[in-house]
Amino acid sequence: MSSPRPASHPKHFLPTTPEEMRQRGWDEADIVFVSGDAYVDHPSFAAALLGRTLEAAGFRVAILSQPDWRNADAWRALGKPRLFYAVSAGNMDSMINHYTANKKRRNEDAYSPGGQIELRPDRATNVYAQRCREAFAGVPVVIGGVEASLRRIAHFDYWSEQVRPSILITSKADLLGFGMGERVIVEIAERLRAGQSLAELRNLRGIAYLLGRTETPPAHRFDARDDAGAGDGETIELPSYEAVVESKRAFADMTRMLHHETNPQNGRRLLQKHGDRTLVVNPPALALDEREMDRIYDLGYTRRPHPRYTEKIPAFEMIRDSVTIMRGCFGGCTFCSITMHQGRAIQSRSEGSILREVHSMARDPEFKGTISDLGGPTANMYQMRCTKPEVEAKCRRLSCVHPKICKLLGTDHQPTIDLMRKARAVPGVKRVHVSSGVRMDLAAQSPDYLQELAAHHVGGHLKVAPEHVSEKVLGLMKKPANESFDEFATNFAAASKRAGKEQYLVPYFIASHPGSGTAEMIELAVFLKQRGYRPRQVQDFIPAPMDIATCMYWTGLDPLTMQPVETVKKLRDRETQRALMQYFKPENWFTVRRALLEAGREDLIGSGPLALIPAQPPKEALDAKRREADGAAKPRGKIHPTRNRKRR
Repeated sequence: MSSPRPASHPKHFLPTTPEEMRQRGWDEADIVFVSGDAYVDHPSFAAALLGRTLEAAGFRVAILSQPDWRNADAWRALGKPRLFYAVSAGNMDSMINHYTANKKRRNEDAYSPGGQIELRPDRATNVYAQRCREAFAGVPVVIGGVEASLRRIAHFDYWSEQVRPSILITSKADLLGFGMGERVIVEIAERLRAGQSLAELRNLRGIAYLLGRTETPPAHRFDARDDAGAGDGETIELPSYEAVVESKRAFADMTRMLHHETNPQNGRRLLQKHGDRTLVVNPPALALDEREMDRIYDLGYTRRPHPRYTEKIPAFEMIRDSVTIMRGCFGGCTFCSITMHQGRAIQSRSEGSILREVHSMARDPEFKGTISDLGGPTANMYQMRCTKPEVEAKCRRLSCVHPKICKLLGTDHQPTIDLMRKARAVPGVKRVHVSSGVRMDLAAQSPDYLQELAAHHVGGHLKVAPEHVSEKVLGLMKKPANESFDEFATNFAAASKRAGKEQYLVPYFIASHPGSGTAEMIELAVFLKQRGYRPRQVQDFIPAPMDIATCMYWTGLDPLTMQPVETVKKLRDRETQRALMQYFKPENWFTVRRALLEAGREDLIGSGPLALIPAQPPKEALDAKRREADGAAKPRGKIHPTRNRKRR
């Protein structure tokens, strides 16, 4: 347990209580930011990033962090905001935050003090928005963050196994800001302060809203040069909510259409009928340029949790000494939500801005000398963009690196190399680690980058994400062929040897991804056995809203080709895939044996060089089987009448 921060810090935090507002001489806030996360004033946390950006624009921002959602008392206590409520479930989708891939309740919330669970509700955006209405009717409610962003249209919800409507329907919010929201939220605040109505905000990029029952879509024209509007001015109508509930083919069509409208330079406005209401999704916000990125990240963050917390916040402990150098990802992996939220265009800070942050960290008496990460969604995409802006403005390709690296993509690693060298030369900095995942096919373009990385920035282990080895599955994931991983592993080992270091790769693989059946997982298990990898943890596929892979899971179709895709849905089958990835664990022996026999792979049982399991069960496997049988035989206790009640 950590001790509270010194009393001198609170005046530098955004106010979280009426008393802290009074200390600033406020009788009200302009914007109350409601968040499902603990308030950490660090640029890796959305409430801090957006709150500080609004503050720098001259607005009074109060943070209502992890309020008791069972009634509106906490909302009323903080007072009525003059302009609007900004509502976010937090840095993570609340359902992914709460539940594992097997829909079991997680026992820790990394964004809560002490890792405590149940400090935010399921579907937090909906609940928080409702409490805003209850507290002060008539105050505009603007929702955003990952949870709202990925639910802006009709979407498949894994936890209820059904297609749900846009979150604007279920939350009854006035506006939805999708994507990274700094520019959008400031524009909303400035227009409302100037006296504009909510209807007058409907020409903003990066927002979605519902038309009234008798309204028709306004005749906005969007171009690529400013926030008044983009693209060719057209409007695209998606299949209706009712249609995608009824037809999985319509759902796949909707997914394909949406993903082809994500380039802000040519993305078109989308409409989707929900009964007698029409959802309008404007084109995405334009990517921030370097100057805008610097302005946001150069703001006066304390880089600490609010002093009221006396327990450690796990997510903060992990990233407290990290430095974000860029955002966005052009990888286009079908199971990943980064592109749909942060955008495909890489948005980088200047070298000067990043080094100013490093110097500031080094002067902090609590800094121990190690920068835990110099990166972003991907470690080695810094300052990479299309070399032909006129082509980029028209491009609708979903990945710049699949099936192969686009010849127009700038893949120069020298800016990253220069930054790494200068960061570790800052006085007071002893080590600079790179903990963000490295894109292996890009790293292959720069032997100098790999050598620099291996020699100076790997603390013994380097994370990479090949995800699978099956050609079929990798194609559905939009990941490079397995040869890319083998080549990278060989080159990394050689670079580490030249640097005089013994270092290892930590590869991440996914079980139960669409297209991955027992045969594909056996192929992966054999690969792991041959290479000597023993994954400690299994990454289990979770169908997050709006991802292409989620569409495959739900519809059995690849929305980009409309070809059938086999998916694993039964709990028993998902457990089998996890067991195959960890075939070496004695407790998995019976499950792995059953899978091998059913697949006709008896050759992998016994003592041969490729055998995954021995012919006879080890003692640990028998003990695990016995414990499982004993547990199943025990009578279940009574269900507590309130502990298991569903939160509303």
